[in-house]
Amino acid sequence: MRAGGIIKALCGAAGIAALVACTGTPAPHRTTQPTGPVALRPPVSAPAPSPSGRSQNLAAHYARVQASLLAQSLLRTGGGGVDTPYTDTDMMRNFEAIAFHDEYARDRGLTPADGRAGGLRKWTVPVRMTAEFGASVPAAQRSTDAAMVTDYAARLARVTGHPITADAGATANFHVLFMGEDDRGQAIDRISALVPNISPAALDLFRALPRSIHCLVVAFSGNNDDYTYRRAIALIRSEHPDLLRQSCVHEELAQGLGLANDSPRARPSIFNDDDEFALLTTQDEELLRLLYSPRLTPGMGFDIARPILTQLIAERHGGSS
Repeated sequence: MRAGGIIKALCGAAGIAALVACTGTPAPHRTTQPTGPVALRPPVSAPAPSPSGRSQNLAAHYARVQASLLAQSLLRTGGGGVDTPYTDTDMMRNFEAIAFHDEYARDRGLTPADGRAGGLRKWTVPVRMTAEFGASVPAAQRSTDAAMVTDYAARLARVTGHPITADAGATANFHVLFMGEDDRGQAIDRISALVPNISPAALDLFRALPRSIHCLVVAFSGNNDDYTYRRAIALIRSEHPDLLRQSCVHEELAQGLGLANDSPRARPSIFNDDDEFALLTTQDEELLRLLYSPRLTPGMGFDIARPILTQLIAERHGGSS
């Protein structure tokens, strides 16, 4: 959360945006292109081992977190409503804050960012998602989660107009790892295989993941391009109850497309630390649609993008794209 802000940690020589849903914990970023994937998924037919006490305690904790949020009328699933209106001015402000800014300084842990806007980040190649599972994840949960990723990828493709598919297998470039506390070693092996030269500092984030991080995504650029994403890895804790797990999928996969920041003024939105909304909202869809307009290109600064965004936002009233 999905539980807090987006922070940066060292993952290579020159950082690119990395995205984390957490409370006060860093996320890695890098600019080099990793090698192709290695199939490490356990057979779906293999029975999942009994969860350890640590995993059971974590599942109980997240169940309490979800129950508490729901009791406060948070984790809304309706996408917004009459109580959450937003204007064209709101859209422009929120897009600038979420697409052009970072919450924390690059490679400096919890140090707040200096507030300066950066270049736009997005994918230009087709996004091919795949769901992968730790050995501890039961078969029934695997089927549910894989279907969730497939359905959500199709929605993201419709919203953005960008080619986004799921079930890519060996050709995948966006890996969604559903793994639990007992799969920590498997997660490290998988991430190391996907990104062989990942920095020790970045790998330590996955190795010592505190429970305050519900889920995270790390996006990787090409070799000589700081703004075009080529690969992403999302980690979703399998101990989450259903709605928190779906919420993680919605936020991390959308952030992995290039909406890197959160904003307390964004409403209705999942790009906000207040947990009011669990699932992608109507405004979030509009933000993604703006991001993937061909008129906005990777590396573009906000000053250059502003008049284009003004036109794009105005066109939505007339049904133009």
